[in-house]
This record gives sequence, structure tokens and C-alpha cells, in this order.
Amino acid sequence: MRKLNLLLILFTVSVSAMAQDKVAEKYAATITKEDLHEDLSVLASDALEGRETGKRGQKMAAAFISANFEELGLRAPVKNGNMQSYLQPVELYSSVPGDTYVEVNGKKKKNFEDVLFYGKSGAKKITSADIVFAGKGSAEDFAAVKAEGKAALVFVDNLRSPKLMQNSEEAKVSMLFVVTDSTAESFQNTASRFKRYLSGGRLSLEKPGEGGETQGMFIVSPQVATEIFNTSLDKLYAAAEKGKSGLKKVKAAKIKYQTEQKTKEVRSENVLGYLEGSDKKDELVVITAHYDHEGIKNGEVYNGADDDGSGTSAVLELAEAFVKAKEDGNGPRRSILFMTVTGEEKGLLGSSYYTSHPIFPLENTVADLNIDMIGRIDPKHEENSNYVYLVGSDRLSTELHEISEKVNEVYTKFDLDYTYNDENHPDRIYYRSDHWNFAKNNIPIIFYFNGTHEDYHQPTDDVDKINFDLLQKRAQLVFHTAWVLANREDRIVVDKLQDQKLDKN
Repeated sequence: MRKLNLLLILFTVSVSAMAQDKVAEKYAATITKEDLHEDLSVLASDALEGRETGKRGQKMAAAFISANFEELGLRAPVKNGNMQSYLQPVELYSSVPGDTYVEVNGKKKKNFEDVLFYGKSGAKKITSADIVFAGKGSAEDFAAVKAEGKAALVFVDNLRSPKLMQNSEEAKVSMLFVVTDSTAESFQNTASRFKRYLSGGRLSLEKPGEGGETQGMFIVSPQVATEIFNTSLDKLYAAAEKGKSGLKKVKAAKIKYQTEQKTKEVRSENVLGYLEGSDKKDELVVITAHYDHEGIKNGEVYNGADDDGSGTSAVLELAEAFVKAKEDGNGPRRSILFMTVTGEEKGLLGSSYYTSHPIFPLENTVADLNIDMIGRIDPKHEENSNYVYLVGSDRLSTELHEISEKVNEVYTKFDLDYTYNDENHPDRIYYRSDHWNFAKNNIPIIFYFNGTHEDYHQPTDDVDKINFDLLQKRAQLVFHTAWVLANREDRIVVDKLQDQKLDKN
């Protein structure tokens, strides 16, 4: 115990001793509003067509980023035959819905009209199933109706609930049917939203196997639910609320369903620039942002200036600052990988690919500092914009969190908001950007985020809405944190381990 206390005292002293580093401040000051605006004006221009993964605009953005890395003199770390490249190829597969439907008492319910399928499909085949009503989808509800091997219909408030799928899988339900909308109108809004997302091609790293197992759920309209159980919606809701999963004296309809996905190959790229360190060059600090966005929808370009043109611009300017420091003989002791990743909007695909096919050993990766949306102000902070949300800094390394706090205290003096770091926060932000693929490999992370706003995932997320004073200052916070991580004597300690069971995006 005396040894542990001594270590804690020494650690506290080392953190408290952090003073203003005038050298670091010199290079942080090279991250300017003007340079950020110049970068972002290209990345979020209509000419780049919304940077949708695998599309022309994304390729143009990748070319712009790699040209910047080359001009800075960063090393191209990806081996491509006999050449070195800044581009790491990411092979993806696009799946679009095929002939998918549910049949209730011989009446076909069409995908995106009466039902919608969300998941992955195996071989195209018609499946007949007995269906039971399982309340709100608790483990007790599934057990009460002996749901194993049957389809089950549940009422839920939140489709993101990790417990729902976990409970249905543990109950060995053959197919899950979910009601999440209380009216036909709200279901149509949900169906339209999913149709826009899925019909554009759902991307994955793994090729869907034609003989594979169908996994996922059917989201159904309230009307379909009443037809299946020949029971009023009010009665179904009442049964769910009271925990009475089994509806007495109700005979469920005969149902059949079919799912189909059509697949094609899509090629995309992560963009990597490498700055070699000095005496600790085998250890690596990674700085990430995703450069893809939503593309063009209904003729409107979704430019994604904040999401995540802001983070991508910050990565470019951080790279320039560190390069200038090295040119002046003040280069980092540890190496730094500046990486803009593809496919975040499609399911964190680019970062997942990198951590499965790392260019540098993951065991040598000290930390990932991930930047996703740092150019705006969310409604909560309209009265005080001197803030940034931090997520994940304390999840794996107490030391990283303390360093982050001290860096902010010394240099940027933000009000650090940890709202989204709450493990019970319903938005589950910790699992929803590219840092997660590092965190689940027990690599400490910090996620920098300004929160959502009215232009989030809208065609109005444009450069003229960006607060460049905040973007500059937030980028400088990341720079100072990276500077300390890259130059301190000891590698930060991982004193907590990620629970792999939480990998439920």
C-alpha cells in the first residue's frame, strides 16, 4: 500500500508540475482561423459533393488531404506494391434492399411502406413463423411466452437500446418485430428516414454471405401489429405497460417473411500522414477525424462543414504545426500518425478497418485523439460558448484524463463538459465515433465534440455557420494534449480495461 501511495504522490506531483511550455505555445499559435477557413472552404464546398463514402467527392477530398500531407513533407506510410502511399485502401460492400416483405394472413406488407427491415440478410427465402407478443422485450417477457425459435413482437421507446437485441439473442428469437411508433404518420416518417439511409447502399467491411444467417429486425407500423394479433393498439400498449406479455385468448395471425440484400463492391480510402519521432519513435500518438459525409440527397449537397470538415481541417493544421516544430529542431519524441478516415457515417468503417489492418502495431499506439465536430455551438451552451465536450478521457487511463484536464487549465481554459461521458447517457456517444475502434482495443482515447445542433446531418451544415474562433481554440487544445503525450518521458498507463461485451453500436 505504501508503494501504491508513493506512486500516486509522484504522479500527482508530475501532473501539477506541468507549466506553460513556451515552445508548445509557439507552434500552437500557427493554428490560425485563416488557415482553418481555407482548408474547410475546400472540404465543405459544393464541388466535393458531400464527400459520401466511395463516391467522387470523397475521392476528391482524399486527394486534397493527401496533397496537403505531401506538401508538408509527412511520410507516406502505406506500402502499395513498390510504392509508398498516403492512401490506405478500404474494401467495402454495398448492400441495398431487395425483395423484402412480411405476409400477414396472406396479405403482403411491403418494405418501407408497412414494415421496414433493418439488419443483414442471408439467402433469399420465405420463412414461416409462429409469432408471440413479448411486451417490452425484457428477458422476463421473452421467457414468459417461451419465445425460443419463434418470432416475437415487442413495443419499445428506443431502438438503440443494447438490451433489446441482447435479450432477443439470448432468448433465441428467430426474428424480432418491433413497434416504436404510436401512429401511422410517425411510422411513415421513420420508414422514410430508413429508406433514404438504406436505399443508398448500406456499407459493410464484410461481404454479406448468400448462405449466411439473417440477422436484424422488422420495424412494423402500429396497424400491422394490430393485424398480427387481431387486437386493438390500446390493448397491446396496455399489455406491454403492465408486463403481461402473453395476450390471453388471442390467436396470432399466420406470418411469413422474406429478406433480400443485393451486394456490390465499393472502394474507399483512409488518408494517413506519418511524422517520425526521435528517441521514442516506436511509440505512436494517433490523431483522427473522419472526412466523409452524407453526399447528395434529393439534389441537395450535404457539405458537412462541422461534421466533420471541422475535425478534418483541424487535423491538417495540427500536422502543419508539428511539422514546423520538427523543422525547427523541436520535433516530437514519439511518432505521430495524422489520419483522416472514411466511412464513419456508414458505421465507423474506416477506423474499424485500420484497427484490424494497422500500419503500425496497435500495442505501440499510446492514444487516439479523435476530433468529430468542433466548429459550432449547441443549444445548451448558447449563453456560454467557451466549452467543449470531452468523452472517454477517463475510461481507460486515469493518467490521460488528468493530463487532459491540466493541459486545458494551463493553455485553453475551456469549461470541459463531460455530459456525454456518462456511461448511462442514452446517446451512447462513446460508441459512435472513430475513437471507439481504438478504445475497444484498450488504447486510451479522448473524443472532442461540440454537440449536435439544428444543422446536424442537414444540407445547411455549411462553412458560413462555423465559429472559427472556437474551432481554432479547440484545435489548439488537441495540439497541446498531443504535444504532452508525444514528448513526456513515460507512456501513459492503461489502468482500466475495456469490457468487450459493450461492443454494441
